[in-house]
Amino acid sequence: MALAPEHRGSTLASERRFFLVMAITIAATIVFGFTLNAARMQWNFVESPRQVHLHAAAFLAWIVLYVLQNWLIVRGSVTLHRQLGMLGAGLAPVMVALGIVTTVTAIEQHRVPPFFPPGVFLVLDVLGAIGFGVLTALAIALRRQAAWHKRLMLCGTILVMSPALGRILPMPLLGRYAPLAVFASMAVFASMAAYVVAGMIFDLRSRGRVHPAYYWGGAVLVVTNLLVGPLGFSPPVLRLVARLAA
Repeated sequence: MALAPEHRGSTLASERRFFLVMAITIAATIVFGFTLNAARMQWNFVESPRQVHLHAAAFLAWIVLYVLQNWLIVRGSVTLHRQLGMLGAGLAPVMVALGIVTTVTAIEQHRVPPFFPPGVFLVLDVLGAIGFGVLTALAIALRRQAAWHKRLMLCGTILVMSPALGRILPMPLLGRYAPLAVFASMAVFASMAAYVVAGMIFDLRSRGRVHPAYYWGGAVLVVTNLLVGPLGFSPPVLRLVARLAA
């Protein structure tokens, strides 16, 4: 049975508010994670290499833009949303490139967090950046199909939460048990998956079914995380890390 126009309008408005709440929650989680890490490790951001500053600026710009874009949709400013979307489309590949460059440079300069084996650190960050790029590219390609677009953008942005979620975990405090922190990557995965599941639950309650975009986003999340362990300790990656750190 087709929904009445007033019911469809109410569902759409509720959906738009949900994505805005998710965007704000993601932003708050990221801010909390990096603030907690800075306080815990007495970290001086000013002394970080230049590419770290560029990476952080691009990352922050994306999160701010993502919240703003969802807010614009809630208030009905679709034209401005589309115009700013062009900025986001240009920023996304820059984020992917900076994410990979920053990770490689950290290995070269021996700045890998002590609780991460370098191979795992490399694979985790690179796959996360690539997964974000893939989902965001799909979202942009499907920008005229709003239901696909907003869900794929959400899943892509969830993927870039990994560094912040990792900093919320007490890995720097594990001391001599730090190697166990590798397994904490599964906790990071579970945390990211919880955001995707929240979207699925909302769909079930509001639409009666889960939109297939979440299955695509969830698949990318699962695949990238399942590959971290096997690739992070694989001989080719270990040789690459050794060359980078030499």
